[in-house]
Amino acid sequence: MAAINMLNPKAELARASQALAVNISAAKGIQDVMKTNLGPKGTMKMLVSGAGDIKITKDGNVLLHEMQIQHPTASLIARASTVQDDIFGDGTTSTVLLIGELLKQAELFISEGVHPRLVAEGFDLARDKVLEILEKIKIQWEANRENLISVARTSLRTKVHPQLADLLTEVCVDAVLAIKEVDKPIDLHMIEIMEMQHRTELDTQLVRGLVLDHGARHPDMPKRVENAYILTCNVSLEYEKTEVNAGFFYKSAAEREKLVQSERVFIEHRVQKNYRLEEKSVWR
Repeated sequence: MAAINMLNPKAELARASQALAVNISAAKGIQDVMKTNLGPKGTMKMLVSGAGDIKITKDGNVLLHEMQIQHPTASLIARASTVQDDIFGDGTTSTVLLIGELLKQAELFISEGVHPRLVAEGFDLARDKVLEILEKIKIQWEANRENLISVARTSLRTKVHPQLADLLTEVCVDAVLAIKEVDKPIDLHMIEIMEMQHRTELDTQLVRGLVLDHGARHPDMPKRVENAYILTCNVSLEYEKTEVNAGFFYKSAAEREKLVQSERVFIEHRVQKNYRLEEKSVWR
């Protein structure tokens, strides 16, 4: 008895050669989108979200994250490229263009009758040869500030204006060197990027320490304090919002007042603990 295939009546069925052509076409499509933003003279792209937010960038990683890619092959290429950026911090656009060109060459060989498996084996041989050549021509260099600035400038100038790239280069390198510890991996969570709405990107600067972007909580608080005790804690002393979208419904104004009072008691309880810690520290 012949085999029975259960298919979705709305599914699209493609033969091997047709499916291969569709996959290569998808790779060419994402390549055509990305190739115009490669290098310092690449063009900027304007991205408009469903909420109306506008982003202007030519960073390949941002574009691939923001684009809504439906085709599975194109989506696979996008994920592989973003992993490249997550690990090395650069090379997203180059990865997409390289994959697209390889598939273009593969299409030529397949159209001449070469089996796809042979093409894949050829890619494996070419990869081994490239690694061998790179091993021979590589140059050993020390990861000092001057060399790191050269690497960072090369990467940033492909993404932002050269004037801004030169400014951010030293800021980024000095920030990484400030948190670097000997024989330990660099924890980039020790670096925080704070946006100031009243400043421009050319006002970016590195602060070697803590930035407390909080003003006075009461107009009678002193503007300047000397010989003060500074407490750094990882708990909030403000009313916290829920991490998920949630709503509270009240039957009366008295119930709402109870919620406000309970929030105040919760915060005051934390503040009282800080007072007791201060007393212990002072008396000791």
